[in-house]
Amino acid sequence: MSDDEQTAMIRETVAKFVDRELIPLEPHYLQSKLPGAGHPRLTDAQRQRLRDVSKELGLWGLDAPEDLGGHDLPTRTMAAVHEELGRTCVPFVLPPDSPNLRMLQAVGTAAQKTKYLQPYIEGRMSSAIAISEPGAGGDPAGMKTRAVLEGDQWVINGRKIWITNAASADFIIVMARVGNDQRQGGITSFIVEKGTPGFIVEREIPMLGGEPTYEIVFEDCRIPKDSVLGEIGEGYAPMQLRLRTRRLEMGSTCIGIARRALDMLCEHAKQRETFGVKLADRQAIQWWVADISTRIHACRLMVRDAADRTDRGQDIRQEASMIKVFATEMAYEACDHAMQTLGALGMTLELPLNALWQKARLMRMYEGPSEVHRQSIARRVLGLRG
Repeated sequence: MSDDEQTAMIRETVAKFVDRELIPLEPHYLQSKLPGAGHPRLTDAQRQRLRDVSKELGLWGLDAPEDLGGHDLPTRTMAAVHEELGRTCVPFVLPPDSPNLRMLQAVGTAAQKTKYLQPYIEGRMSSAIAISEPGAGGDPAGMKTRAVLEGDQWVINGRKIWITNAASADFIIVMARVGNDQRQGGITSFIVEKGTPGFIVEREIPMLGGEPTYEIVFEDCRIPKDSVLGEIGEGYAPMQLRLRTRRLEMGSTCIGIARRALDMLCEHAKQRETFGVKLADRQAIQWWVADISTRIHACRLMVRDAADRTDRGQDIRQEASMIKVFATEMAYEACDHAMQTLGALGMTLELPLNALWQKARLMRMYEGPSEVHRQSIARRVLGLRG
């Protein structure tokens, strides 16, 4: 079977899973997002069914190494997977979460892969990553969390913020500075297990889109000497590998969001009539449809090119930044135009459109805001250092 045939087959399987299992859960999920309803979430029974069905369909470990029970699918195929998952507002991740998988796979020791990566691939463990800090964001130069080696233990002190999944993760990858090096070269990755004394989830932070993040504190948090992930002082490179993986995922997800928004726009425009004319016959609507369709096509080609380059082992830092900016802004504008087309109906919280719009808005900030990526793109083109 060729790569294209394999991608088409996996895409079809995931698309059916989204249509049959995830989209029908949207009314429940959207109801749980209403003011006063608490945190939006699926029930335990709903989430377990999604896990059971997706596992039966063979959708676990899609890009995980074959020697650890995965399918080792190419990045282009994974792009198709995330595009289809992007069509729904229901949050569900096919185990495991690829960015942290890539980090563990790249620099984890044999013992770490057995203890963490294997159960992570099998869906028996979940993870989080702690990079950003209050007042510093993800700027390596501003990172203040420090790790000091005392005997056969590392002692971590510091504070992290905007950490997704921190309260439920079985382990968290923590970026901390070792020594007094103020450059990114002093940053080291550590694995901290849930329940470790001194690892404190201080507060939950409500976020746009409904999924909370957390602020966590490390107070003399002692972890074993072999908890270092990768080399001491070289945590920045594998972290960038993780970020690039996530940015490609976001590009594909945004295509799915834009597709769903365009479908809703077109369906309504062909039915709704104002002043004796169907919305679909109005030039403003037609231009929105043309622009969204064109940008979806362009974004898909960008993602495919970057995916192929990734599978060939090429550096895609520039392409990943371009995709991050282009895709998130495309999805946001597609949702905005669809909401405008639907009028008052587009402003309701009862439709998935608003939830998708919030998701797209959030992604314009996550994994590096558009402004930072634009600066990085320009500096590379101009040949400037730093």
